[in-house]
Amino acid sequence: MKRFFAQCYIWLLLIVLYAPIVFIAIFSFTESKVLGNWTGFSTKLYSNLFTGDMQGTGSLMTAIQNTIVIALIAATVSTIIGSIAAIGIHNMRSKAKQAITFMNNIPMLNPDIITGVSLFLLFVFLHISQGYMTVVLAHITFCTPYVVLNVLPRLTQMNPNIYEAALDLGATPFQALRKVLLPMLKPGMISGFILAFTMSLDDFAVTFFTRGTIGLDTLSTYIYTDARKGGLTPELRPLITIMFVGILILLITINLRKMRNTKNEIE
Repeated sequence: MKRFFAQCYIWLLLIVLYAPIVFIAIFSFTESKVLGNWTGFSTKLYSNLFTGDMQGTGSLMTAIQNTIVIALIAATVSTIIGSIAAIGIHNMRSKAKQAITFMNNIPMLNPDIITGVSLFLLFVFLHISQGYMTVVLAHITFCTPYVVLNVLPRLTQMNPNIYEAALDLGATPFQALRKVLLPMLKPGMISGFILAFTMSLDDFAVTFFTRGTIGLDTLSTYIYTDARKGGLTPELRPLITIMFVGILILLITINLRKMRNTKNEIE
């Protein structure tokens, strides 16, 4: 009986979470500007999205470009900083390590709006003009703790004698870091990069409070502005569908790779 209720709960959760996305995906194949009004099968919205044959295309495509570029920069920089920070935290004494780890977890537990307002006030206090650079800095700031969280467990699982053995065999600290430590941390760094990239793509509150008044838009702020005007651009439906399918394929690929690696380790 417990198993039955558990399965019902899982299916209900899946339906609630994915039914709206499936609904949007279905109506991305019709020309109707009103979601829910089927006017026949058509790929015109997809065509408009890629050819730019729609009203407000410039701002939407600019928002997409800003979103991807900011996410890539934030994920790359936060992966580098987070990995270095994780190595430093791992080599600290027990009490200092616990204190820094606790402080690293606080930004992840904070609501996004608190992080956004805090960074906004910081930039105002430092007299930093808000715009593209402040958004990038803000994204790096809130993405870095997630990278640290992904890299630290890899360091904990690693045998510390391997690094010391490399030094004893004549390797310089940099060579030991590059040829021994980094390859072992690579899975955690990749996971941290993907998580940071996803968090940056998904962000709204931090971007909203740190973008200033220059009109910088990411996809989330564009959708918010578009919704306030009384409706959403129809071409957002195929865009959402493409993003969902892309993320789904990525997750399936990662899981298949993990299963293959686990199978190889067992054999």
